[in-house]
Amino acid sequence: MIFRRSAGLLAALVLAGCTVGPDFVPPDSGSPAVLTDLDGRRTSFGKPAASQPVATAVDPAWWALFNDPVLSALVERVADQNLDVQLATSRLAESRGQLGITSASQFPRLNGSAGYVTQQASGKGIFGLLGGAAAGSQAGGIRGSRLQPFDLYSYGFDASWELDLWGRVRRSIESSDAALTASTEARRDALVSAMAEVARDYIQLRGVQASLAIAARNLRTSQQSFGLVQERATGGLVTDLDVANASAQVATIEADFPRLQAQQAQLINAISLLLGQEPGAVAAQLLTPAPVPPVPPRVPVGLPGELARRRPDIRQAEADLHGATADIGVAVASFYPSVTLSGSVGIQALRLKDISNFDAHQYTLGPSLSVPIFDAGRLKGNLALRTAQQQTAAVRYQQVVLRSWHEVDNALTAYDTEQRRRDALGRAVVQNRRALAQAQTRYSAGVADFLSVLDAQRSLLSTEDALAQSTAAVSGNLVSIYKALGGGWETAMPEEVAQHGTLPQTRPHL
Repeated sequence: MIFRRSAGLLAALVLAGCTVGPDFVPPDSGSPAVLTDLDGRRTSFGKPAASQPVATAVDPAWWALFNDPVLSALVERVADQNLDVQLATSRLAESRGQLGITSASQFPRLNGSAGYVTQQASGKGIFGLLGGAAAGSQAGGIRGSRLQPFDLYSYGFDASWELDLWGRVRRSIESSDAALTASTEARRDALVSAMAEVARDYIQLRGVQASLAIAARNLRTSQQSFGLVQERATGGLVTDLDVANASAQVATIEADFPRLQAQQAQLINAISLLLGQEPGAVAAQLLTPAPVPPVPPRVPVGLPGELARRRPDIRQAEADLHGATADIGVAVASFYPSVTLSGSVGIQALRLKDISNFDAHQYTLGPSLSVPIFDAGRLKGNLALRTAQQQTAAVRYQQVVLRSWHEVDNALTAYDTEQRRRDALGRAVVQNRRALAQAQTRYSAGVADFLSVLDAQRSLLSTEDALAQSTAAVSGNLVSIYKALGGGWETAMPEEVAQHGTLPQTRPHL
């Protein structure tokens, strides 16, 4: 009868329970104009660039657009080898563990116990109040004025369960689940950044190798010019000034090699670090020069409404806002009384043979109520703190979204304008080569001085190097576009199905 009444009371309390605090409403991230007017962007700078962004579905494996097997192999190693990604994975495991701890609070706690003690009671203590005969019968008799020691055998179970009447536990689980989502997105964000960094370093490395090839080609040209000047000086056709200028030009170009070689080594080390390897670990794979990976004619950039779903940092900021909103509910629930249902069932006997006797059993069962009365403003302060943290998370979400729009716009602009700069430099290289050829012909014919040849060589070297770096910058800017779009994690870390058993799923809806 007692158990039936307790079960009825428990059911009534659970059914009457509610969830206090604000419910999370996913914020509207909006749609940036940067991706809605790609045609207008193409005409705003004059002649359209060769490679154009188009509003079609983004390829998750965006690095494949460069059609460079070495680049693809490096990027695909990032998920398994990058230490930042591994660190984020460890933090994700911590969040999963914390969710498991929090989720356990919604279930009863059950503990088992068993024990045996030998006890010497004090004749001057509590047993002394019962009188000699009573004390003797309880403690095994009296020998003189001293109580005899006795044995006590016991075993049993105890249970407790805090009734979640106001949703404190449910809000705590919701907050922990949001923290798990935030950790998942943080890992994806680390992956996106690492992939983009590997691709940029690789492209920059190929640009430096192109500069080394240009310097080597111009060095040979300058050495040929120096030989010609020496021959003419031997014949008395030119002065030592031309010889000194030609020699200085050779030395100037030679001085570029250590700088470029240092850049090459640093970039190889940077890629090795991003792959979690020791310095120079990928040198054998990358020291052989190769062209800068070219960009495709069409660059799929997706639709405006998809950006918030692709970018892990936006998704993480939304999950943080979700968790902060749930924490307000936890703080509000702390103002209400808490009810804990507890009970214990056990056996206790002075003799081992009585341990199975039904008369040796004992139990307790009943609810306990705890009501906050005075805490010097702790609960109010905690609620004010959680509210402020939720407002901070809301502002941060807006900040992350706005920054993402700017990053996409800046990346698209840089991609378009750098292509125009590259094309102009290409035309300049063609003309500088013509100028050098004519200057060399005129000098050989004796109708021009060596300064005209020297100026033409310097101009050609400068524009060829600028063209190589601009070509690398165009490809690097394409990487920046896909980093700004948040692409790449879909391949290595796709959408994960929550593995929380029968726990309620409270992931934010995007």
